[in-house]
Amino acid sequence: MLNRISDTFTDIVRSVSGQNRITEKNVDDAVEQIKLALLEADVNLRVVRRFVNKVLKEAKGEAVLRAVSPGQQFVKVIYDRMVALLGDTRQDLALKGPDTLSVILLYGLQGSGKTTTAAKLAVHLKSKGRRPMLAAADLVRPAAITQLQVLAEENEIPILADLKAKDPVRVVKDALAKAKKDQYDVLIIDTAGRMQADSGLMKELASIKKAADPVEALLVADAMTGQTAVDIAQSFHEQIGLTGIILTKFDSDTRGGAALSIKTITDQPIKFIGVGEKIRDLEPFYPERIASRILGMGDVVSLVEKAQESFDETEALELQKKMASSSFTLEDYLQQFQKMKKMGNMESLLGMIPGLKAEDAEKAVNSPEIKIEEAIILSMTVKERRNHLIVGSSRRRRIAHGSGTSVYEVNKLIKKFEKMRLMMKKLSKNKGYQAQFMKQLGGE
Repeated sequence: MLNRISDTFTDIVRSVSGQNRITEKNVDDAVEQIKLALLEADVNLRVVRRFVNKVLKEAKGEAVLRAVSPGQQFVKVIYDRMVALLGDTRQDLALKGPDTLSVILLYGLQGSGKTTTAAKLAVHLKSKGRRPMLAAADLVRPAAITQLQVLAEENEIPILADLKAKDPVRVVKDALAKAKKDQYDVLIIDTAGRMQADSGLMKELASIKKAADPVEALLVADAMTGQTAVDIAQSFHEQIGLTGIILTKFDSDTRGGAALSIKTITDQPIKFIGVGEKIRDLEPFYPERIASRILGMGDVVSLVEKAQESFDETEALELQKKMASSSFTLEDYLQQFQKMKKMGNMESLLGMIPGLKAEDAEKAVNSPEIKIEEAIILSMTVKERRNHLIVGSSRRRRIAHGSGTSVYEVNKLIKKFEKMRLMMKKLSKNKGYQAQFMKQLGGE
């Protein structure tokens, strides 16, 4: 996620944050690096100029150059400007109360992920206590209706879909009537896409918008297309009006040009980002959190929120007890790893850890050692997972054969596990050891 620009900004922040004294030349050099990083990230030229000029103006003021910690003050200027660039604050959906129907229209070109996003948004709203319904009004792409039907059925979301329908406006009116009758409080309408934003499409969407009277008209755009996504958003907003943007494939976007340009160019906020292929891989967009990730400061708040969704508090306390008493088993180890995977895209999660560069996160995710360890544990019996001490030489040979690994790799895992369990016990009981351990990790 924004790997390229994040790595560059992380290096810049590290180089200036600890300095006790900085000069105007230091500022000029750092800002030049920032400018190049933004241009390489495919950020709109006008946006780059505006960003650079504001950073220079603020960074060369007395508040920075004469500050007690000028390096940190300079980093704060960059962070504040980055947050402003991304949209200042989180913009929630403008939904009405639960007793009134709110309509959300989704626009987008073919291939942007609009239909999948419609289902993801419905699942997201359902998890927040809403009663959403889907409407399949994309009558151009033959598979769109079927695709939305399948996703709705898999996730128990009600839908109005008619494979024989010819008029999208009629579909919308029927969906509105059904949603009101059955007392749903959000209606999400998937509209037709095209290969390009032609006049025929815009005329159709204008008619649908008039019939639906939506509280939100959101463009679904592919983040990986960079400036093309920004141009499309500007075109849609000028012709039919938008209230916000959803950027898909955000987890695959290494450059960040769309995210960093779209708010300034269209004056419309990014409301959600797609961070993976799973149905729950849709996240609210928080400018301050994304800015923090870009600058290598991590995103601990989002990480904690994701952990709370996946980890039960009672289970966490039980796990803590096991760690303190050395009763933590390979079965527990496997369960925690599997829960981490359920939290979502692993590279995205690792990118939330402060100080971890994108390239390091990618190496950690793609490390073959993780897959080998999982395969080895899965090849063990339940008794072996719960008591690794019974895993003798013959059992190790069997496990290696069953997992497609070697006895050496089985031995390596067990040794690593024993060391880790010992460390967990020491950490849980000794505050001094905890501090020493954090210092070794680079903490304060």
